[in-house]
Amino acid sequence: MIPLGSQDPCALAAAQVFDGERMLGDRVVVLRGGRIADVTAEPPADMPLVRLPAEAILAPGFLDLQVNGGGGVLLNDDASVAGIARIAAAHRRGGTTALLPTLITDTRPAIRAAIAGVAAAIEAGIPGILGIHLEGPFLSPQRIGIHDPGRLAAFGPGDAELLTGLGTRGVTLVTLAPERVPEGAVADLVARGAFVCAGHTADTGLAIRAAVAEGLTGFTHLFNAMSQFGPREAGAVGVALSEEATFAGIIADGHHVGDDQLRLALRLKGRDRLMLVSDAMPPVGDARADASFTLFGRRIVRTGDRLTGEDGTLAGAAITMAQAVRHMSTRGGASLEEALAMASLTPARFLGLDARLGRIAPGHAADLVALAADLTVLGTWIGGEQAP
Repeated sequence: MIPLGSQDPCALAAAQVFDGERMLGDRVVVLRGGRIADVTAEPPADMPLVRLPAEAILAPGFLDLQVNGGGGVLLNDDASVAGIARIAAAHRRGGTTALLPTLITDTRPAIRAAIAGVAAAIEAGIPGILGIHLEGPFLSPQRIGIHDPGRLAAFGPGDAELLTGLGTRGVTLVTLAPERVPEGAVADLVARGAFVCAGHTADTGLAIRAAVAEGLTGFTHLFNAMSQFGPREAGAVGVALSEEATFAGIIADGHHVGDDQLRLALRLKGRDRLMLVSDAMPPVGDARADASFTLFGRRIVRTGDRLTGEDGTLAGAAITMAQAVRHMSTRGGASLEEALAMASLTPARFLGLDARLGRIAPGHAADLVALAADLTVLGTWIGGEQAP
């Protein structure tokens, strides 16, 4: 990153501005009071003007729904305000200005602690923390991936209340296997304000469609850790691709999903329903040469940007959202505008936050990312303040 100006109010001039829907030519984006005051062709005379480097792109800051860790911190191991702040700071350097810290399958006391930590981080004003993503523990043992099978649980009385303990303090996203929860559980979670996604599921389609009828609206890391599309059974992949009203997150890192599958998902879901996620683990933003870590007693090895257990099982990802945008736009069949929307406006729409996030438009939060021509991050702003 380079210092581009941190004043508020100020005006940012860029040769290219992506407003969340389309790419605009020379524009000046006026920031005031933490929000976007105007998008204009002429700079105002009453405030500092910051000109971005030639060929730079100014876009809405990225919104990442699935961040297990970063900066050497795993949420499961450290749900303190300091730990969550470190995760968020690591991802800001990759263009993410809003995120859901994600707890992978763990015990009920760990779920309580993570929710309390996220609530404290929001109260402390840690920039960019929208809420929490609880991925598990109500998952299929047949599609467990790198999660610890010893921490899987049966959904019981009080679990809906437990999972939605953050309440109105922030967003709650729950990933579950629909066949592993009783009838009515998804409807109960949705009624309590949670967003529910299907993931780590072995169901061939019947339970998933029933969950959609109860209010399930998304799919977690499409193609990965879920039942696949077959000649007679849709599987989770088939339901995700055929249910037009649902959203799906996808990991565009070159390891989790093949490029042909990225193109197919984009063609069928479109940029308005397919969302880029990082599924990031602690090595993101960790400068150590050996950024391996331990996950529930299993050593996770980093090779380039690929993370695996010692048995070769993929163990989350080591990419930023900017890298996901680059991969999607260079190898995944998306235009740059489509890839940028998949990292910003689409996840904001999924969470019902698009009235204030995901766009460069008057009245929206001044959460922005400046990108070089090669899509490396030059700087980010959260609430009009350039992030360190």
